Amino acid sequence: MSRSPLIICFGDSLTAGFQSPTRENPSGRDTPYGRFLQSYLGDAVEIRVSGVCGELTGEMVGRFRRDVLDHQPNYVPILGGTNDLGWNASLQDIFDNLISMYDQVLRMGGLPIPVTIPSIRVEDAAGSREGQEWVQEHVGRRRQLNQLLQEFAGSKGIAYVDLFGATAEPESSQLAANYSNDGIHLTTAGYRLFAEGVAQVLKPLLAGSVQS
Repeated sequence: MSRSPLIICFGDSLTAGFQSPTRENPSGRDTPYGRFLQSYLGDAVEIRVSGVCGELTGEMVGRFRRDVLDHQPNYVPILGGTNDLGWNASLQDIFDNLISMYDQVLRMGGLPIPVTIPSIRVEDAAGSREGQEWVQEHVGRRRQLNQLLQEFAGSKGIAYVDLFGATAEPESSQLAANYSNDGIHLTTAGYRLFAEGVAQVLKPLLAGSVQS
């Protein structure tokens, strides 16, 4: 018998589902979007989550064969770059690392699903011009990197998940408050929305594989 399609959700803390502590959950909590994705797609697929908090894209590349390729997944949603951006890494270096992983999945015969990097939220940034400029600069870097990812997906004819667009406020382009309680990581609602975006990409692909 052939195995069920394998999906490996790969990335950093946004894939691990990290949530910062709150009054209701003082020790924080983990709500990986893969858990919600499994409920959306059902038991006909196997979903594994491989997310490491604080990880840079170079570190993701370093463990990619062991944690992804060796398992020969059919689909690999990949989200990385938030931590690199926090360290002001070169956009080209981040992009090159992500492209390396996308290409490795394609060569293996699987399908990568690029995920755009969500925005950030800085409370009270509007109170000073310096704060506004800082936010605009960092949001702008995310937009630039995400544009590169979208152009790559277009060149390969593969679908991507626009997590930035789904979770950002239209007016400010900052991460919407209901999707993040710390300005970087997502809330349960945010991770559910993440899973919905990935499910929308995967459902027609999975339906097509069953028919063929």
